[in-house]
Amino acid sequence: MWALSVRGRSRTGGAAAIVLAVVIASLPFARPAQAETEVDVALVLAVDISFSMDIDEQELQRAGFVEALRSREVHEAIGRGLVGRIAVTYVEWAGVGDRHVIVPWTLIDGPESAVRFAEDLEFERINRARRTSIATAIDYSLELLEESGVRALRQVIDVSGDGPNNEGAFVTAARDRAIARGVTINGLPIMLKRPGYLDIHNLDEYFVDCVIGGPGAFVVPVRAPEEFVDAIRTKLVLEIAGLVPPRPLVHRAQVDLPTDCLVGERQWEHRNRF
Repeated sequence: MWALSVRGRSRTGGAAAIVLAVVIASLPFARPAQAETEVDVALVLAVDISFSMDIDEQELQRAGFVEALRSREVHEAIGRGLVGRIAVTYVEWAGVGDRHVIVPWTLIDGPESAVRFAEDLEFERINRARRTSIATAIDYSLELLEESGVRALRQVIDVSGDGPNNEGAFVTAARDRAIARGVTINGLPIMLKRPGYLDIHNLDEYFVDCVIGGPGAFVVPVRAPEEFVDAIRTKLVLEIAGLVPPRPLVHRAQVDLPTDCLVGERQWEHRNRF
């Protein structure tokens, strides 16, 4: 079962269905928009396509977002927002030079527009590239938020990935730039395989301590292929509603030891030394 994690707090979590029920029940009713460009949230879905993700994992990841955007729970979350409309873009990223918009900024105001976005995403080719620069993904997402053309009540960057930052700027510096601009970063660490030479076993802790930040930031780890759809759907509902998980769970191997936010850079340097 996947786990929900909130920065700075930890206690035992519940099942996906329970979380979704609590979240949806607590959403307010929709109110008329004040302007055509006003949205509840401007959301960047920033998705890892580095070579450490094999093609099966990438297909599962893509399918998870597609199915979540088709789901009743996400449609209801959008409809019950203060404005009843969100803006979303889907971005793929890897190393410093690899970040591309796959589906541009789109206004979603109900099931039909959400399903159209899902269809646009479903039939785009999945790309792959070298290295992992979460910092670049965050900085590029900040640029996209500036260019969104909407007035958002909240701005969120949703980062998914299966390894730590190992190229470009320090991930904590990029995180802090986002926080300074009032942007929330949430994380979807993908932990399906045993850690290899460029992976780490405590990726969920790394995301909590080094990647996420801002009001209500949280992490949803994916530990098994069958968890993708539930995890992404619940994560999107929370982000659209502007809520934190009601019962978060953080897996801490050694709570007394701080996470090394440069672990990816050190691994890459060690790999190239031998």
